[in-house]
Amino acid sequence: MIEERPTGYRAIGSFVLIGALSGFLSGLFGVGGGTVIVPLLVLLVSFSQRLSAGTSSASIIPTAAVGVITYALHGDVDWVAALLIAAGAVVGAQIGVRLLHALSEPVLRWIFVGFLVVVMISLFLIVPSRDAELQLHLLSGIGLVVLGLVTGIASGLIGVGGGIVVVPVLMLLFGMSDLVAKGTSLLMMIPTSLSGTVANIRKRNVDIPAAIGVGLTACVTAPLGAWVANLVDPRLGNILFAVFLVVIIAQMTQRAIRASRRGR
Repeated sequence: MIEERPTGYRAIGSFVLIGALSGFLSGLFGVGGGTVIVPLLVLLVSFSQRLSAGTSSASIIPTAAVGVITYALHGDVDWVAALLIAAGAVVGAQIGVRLLHALSEPVLRWIFVGFLVVVMISLFLIVPSRDAELQLHLLSGIGLVVLGLVTGIASGLIGVGGGIVVVPVLMLLFGMSDLVAKGTSLLMMIPTSLSGTVANIRKRNVDIPAAIGVGLTACVTAPLGAWVANLVDPRLGNILFAVFLVVIIAQMTQRAIRASRRGR
């Protein structure tokens, strides 16, 4: 059974809602919003997993740009680290898009569900710090490029900007403070998402009107999320985000089971 997509004002309302929520969370957690955009496009607008991933990647670009400006104004961006991560991520995004086109719909859904579970678990393992600093040397520089490569593959494959991977790794393995990790993550997302979006447009995996609607709306709420990030205790923020992910995981798992049954 094929689910009917909403049209007209209902579709526009859905895009605005998705954009507003993803923009706020983008600013609050330093993520591009794909963790929110992809499942909500599937659940609310009945997009396929493949189309949701491509559309999400495109909509992340303006959101990340607005978010990084807000963080940069407070000095919470490591420009060198962001460029090193982006160098690997641009290459990785191309690999991810190829995998996106090659894998079946049920497999893509289960990959995304697994990704969300890993993210949720990592939220409870991270002890955010506002005083930590990244020590940049040859080994850490190579590590940042490798991190970018892995992040780019995730970005191209499942439509996330990569921040949900980059932020915890920068904090846990590279000793970066949570605010600088978020600002740096948003900066590296811009070239990463651009790379993936170009490839996805060629493969017709992007709904451009939806991407514009979600992206522009997210730009409005991203600064609000970044402002709240400076006020809210980071541990409380992690808990709230984890609760949100539990709801999303439950819904996406149900859809993945249905897709798997139809595939059989």
